[in-house]
Amino acid sequence: MGERTESARAEVLAARAEVLAARGRLGEELVRLEASVRAAADVKAKVRRSPVKAAGAAAGAGFVLVGGPKRVLRGARNAIFGKPDPLPKSMLPKEIDASLRKLGDDGERVRGALERDFARYLDEKAPERKQRDLLGIIGGLLLTAGRPIAVRYGKQLAEQALNPDRAAFEAQLAKVRSRRPKA
Repeated sequence: MGERTESARAEVLAARAEVLAARGRLGEELVRLEASVRAAADVKAKVRRSPVKAAGAAAGAGFVLVGGPKRVLRGARNAIFGKPDPLPKSMLPKEIDASLRKLGDDGERVRGALERDFARYLDEKAPERKQRDLLGIIGGLLLTAGRPIAVRYGKQLAEQALNPDRAAFEAQLAKVRSRRPKA
């Protein structure tokens, strides 16, 4: 009976030692994780290390946020194909519009019917117009070809932004370790 108790006690002590060692390793991993997150999120240090990259990233983000790509593409399209004609205020020619006004209340109903029919006609013919639209085809091809490139460089930019360099990580690790109580 005594041997069983001693072997059970030894197993309990060994298990306790394993738990304490695992707790120590977990504590160290938490310290390293905190230091890594702090180093990756230390924007001020990143700006100090490479102000040109930071200014470029801020300018790029601002450009995208204010709709710059859309404006640039619209400007390029206008430069190549010319400015599109402005849309008329009414979809109906002036003569038809004047004739409809003479009809009074019925004119408004007829105008509505004509405009609905014309809108339906435009919707039905839209696929054909889009098929003939060279600019739409070119834009689609550019988007199709450019998307993987943009995704790839976007991922690289995100990795660079969130990847702390060794010196920053070590500095943050030292700060975190100095704040932690000694066990």
